[in-house]
Formats: sequence, C-alpha cells, structure tokens
Amino acid sequence: QVQLVESGGGLVQAGDSLRLSCAASGRTFSNYAMGWFRQAPGKEREFVATISRGGGTTALAEFGKGRFTISRDNAKNTVYLQMNSLKPEDTAVYYCAAADSMSDYSRLYDYWGQGTQVTVSS
Repeated sequence: QVQLVESGGGLVQAGDSLRLSCAASGRTFSNYAMGWFRQAPGKEREFVATISRGGGTTALAEFGKGRFTISRDNAKNTVYLQMNSLKPEDTAVYYCAAADSMSDYSRLYDYWGQGTQVTVSS
C-alpha cells in the first residue's frame, strides 16, 4: 500500500505563497504519476496539476498557469505544489494522489492523501 501525507497548508492572505508537500511511503514512488486536486466546500473536486513518473512532463489547470508549479524529487519520495500569488478562490482542501499515468480525471488515481487545508483571506 502507498501512503501519502500532505503538509504545508495554512491560512494566508491574498498575494502570499505556499508550498505544499506530499510524502509517499515505500520504494515505489517513481512508478507513479502524481496529481494534485482541490475541493472547496459545496463544490466538486477539481484537477490542479499532474506530473509524470520521472518529472519530465507536467500539466496544470488553467487557473494555475503562471502561478502554480508542480515538481517531484524521486530520491525523497516527495511531490510538491508551489503556489504563488494566491487568491481567495484558491481556498480549498488540497489532495495529492498517485496513478499509473498522468491524468486530470480523479477516478484514475489509486491512492490519496488525507488533504491539507489552504485558506486565503482577502
């Protein structure tokens, strides 16, 4: 079983930055593409970013382009989401997940973390 643990969320003001981390257990981290999703209260879970097994290919939701960066360090079994210029509409629980290949479809991901809360005040 792959266990994923997110960290780095918190309460910030509009314009601030956060870096979320997701640490994976075991020795199989490099076998998985990774993704970030978010869910605000009363809304559907939405795709944020995904990265290939080796980190050479990434994809971002349109709202994250120019502000968010996904990266991974396979030696540390960790994937990151750097979020700059945060806006109140970024407020959500952010989840990391592992899949066989890159996707923006949440149902293709096999393992999920518990989520970390990001709150952006205006």
